[in-house]
Amino acid sequence: MKHATITFITGTDTDVGKTVVTASLAAMLAARGESVAAYKPTQTGVLPGEPGDMEEVARLSGIDVVRAGVRLQDPMAPVPAAARENAQLPTLQGHVRAILELAQGHDNVLVEGAGGLLVEMDTLGNTIADLAAAIPAPHRTAVVLVCRSALGTLNHTLLTLEALERRSLAAAGLVIGSWPTSPSFIENSNREHFQGLTTPLLGALPAGAALLDPADFRRMAPKWLPNP
Repeated sequence: MKHATITFITGTDTDVGKTVVTASLAAMLAARGESVAAYKPTQTGVLPGEPGDMEEVARLSGIDVVRAGVRLQDPMAPVPAAARENAQLPTLQGHVRAILELAQGHDNVLVEGAGGLLVEMDTLGNTIADLAAAIPAPHRTAVVLVCRSALGTLNHTLLTLEALERRSLAAAGLVIGSWPTSPSFIENSNREHFQGLTTPLLGALPAGAALLDPADFRRMAPKWLPNP
């Protein structure tokens, strides 16, 4: 029996490009002929009926199975956002069940975190790292870390890699979420540093990738991630 690969996409911070990286991975895998579903445990900053990150993943990548565990209106961490509207947050095991349900019918499940690695998803303090650790064997899991290109990214990236390693969740690779058209000396230096790490640099997405026509996005996504 074939088991799905479950890939967790986390970031060094909020707004580093996790959603567009998730869409790129989805497009790349779909282009290979593999079936893909995407799941976001906690979506914040969306009004009722407003499209969220999973709808953006579907729009850009073309995959048609996307889900969110909970949607909250305030653009802040899930626990205080839920408290502000008296909403119930799903349990860790509830997220595990949702992911495994998607895994039953797909080759790949992409799980996009909220904010950084250690942002709490529930009132018990569980994080996306805890969720990744809770996926039972024999399902294969991987963690992709999305990072910035600019000044400060080395510290944030290395801290997150260390946090993953301490939890026996070493990253499968790094992706620069937004690479400028005219990178500075610092940005080029940061990229060179990433290329020298033991964690592989899988690629970099061009700034503004989400503004492309979806057909162009899907065609170009495999070129942005040449080392998956």
